[in-house]
Amino acid sequence: MQITARPEQLFFRNFRQMHKLSTHCLVVLSVLVLSVTWHVPAVCAQEQSVVVKQDSVKPHSAKKATIMSAILPGLGQAYNKKYWKIPIIYAGFGTLYYFIRQNGKEYRKFRDAYNVVFEGDTANFNNHEYIIKYDANLDQLREGRNYYRRNLELSWIFTGVLYILNIVDASVDGNIYDFTVDDNLSLKFEPMNDQMLFTRRLTPSPGITLRYRF
Repeated sequence: MQITARPEQLFFRNFRQMHKLSTHCLVVLSVLVLSVTWHVPAVCAQEQSVVVKQDSVKPHSAKKATIMSAILPGLGQAYNKKYWKIPIIYAGFGTLYYFIRQNGKEYRKFRDAYNVVFEGDTANFNNHEYIIKYDANLDQLREGRNYYRRNLELSWIFTGVLYILNIVDASVDGNIYDFTVDDNLSLKFEPMNDQMLFTRRLTPSPGITLRYRF
């Protein structure tokens, strides 16, 4: 015996199925919305942190490097991360200090001996080594005094030049600190093949072209 369902029974059965399907769809949509709302603030926070980190990186200052080397030679080179230049700078200052000290000592000896002989203070002749060494010769004492005085002045001048070069070097390195050289900057030589040039002559001639690209 075959039992046929009534129309109202079929309607309620289809309605329950549609209700279940819509409920499942709402649950899936709710999960998707929650996941999106959960991840978007996290992504925004990460982007903000990256921006803050990038903004917090201070640019390299050439002015700061210059001032640091003016205050203490070699300090600007350390700021520019050119550590290998620091020993060279202090080796130069050490050498110049040696010459300043030696020339200054010799200059004072010749000067004092010259003054004693020039004033005729014979009582103090034996107290000066160079008076005995040069037999109280006024010309030799004067030449020695002038020679070491000139060397002393030159030593001080070279010291000032080295100090200025130390500042200039720190300033130049500070200005080109962020300069990068990539593949866009190139220089190369290659053979020249100019058909227009070859057609003007009976025989082709070799040539070289220089190309640079920024």
